Amino acid sequence: MYEHNFPHKRFNITLGFIEKHISKDQSILDLGVENPFSKIMKDAGYDVQNTSGTDLDDDVSEIENFNGNVVTAFEIFEHLVSPYTSLKAISGNKVVISVPLKLWFTSAYRNKNDIRDQHYHEFEPWQLDYVLEKAGWKVMDSIKFTNPVKKLGIRPLLRYFTNRYYLVYCEKISSKT
Repeated sequence: MYEHNFPHKRFNITLGFIEKHISKDQSILDLGVENPFSKIMKDAGYDVQNTSGTDLDDDVSEIENFNGNVVTAFEIFEHLVSPYTSLKAISGNKVVISVPLKLWFTSAYRNKNDIRDQHYHEFEPWQLDYVLEKAGWKVMDSIKFTNPVKKLGIRPLLRYFTNRYYLVYCEKISSKT
């Protein structure tokens, strides 16, 4: 699909999607601490700043204080009780977001040893679209894609043809006067 060669299929697809919609002269606030994908964006020539790891359900000040035009959130919103709060706090006019899709054959990820490392939400596409629209965003482009794993079994087999991720590019809806 895209020409990049990364160890993870989702990195390849996500960077290609960003390159399709976001120019390299726009600064990006990537929600979450620095991670392998934010480093990939920087290596690709994007000006990327990450949030410090504060709980975005309780404190959106880093989002509100960002002076750039683009906010990205890759596999972040499923960890929040209310993604709506963060989406409303964005002052820029573009967002790129990916979330894991709810799968009928497996339960949501939960880490009993770390309350922040679990999925409060796993989305159906309409659910993310709804919260985006309610927060003032319009989905301009979207893709869904699979995430096969190299394991044996029925669930790993299902991951070869069942979409696991939903990736969207949105623009802020102009306020009505």
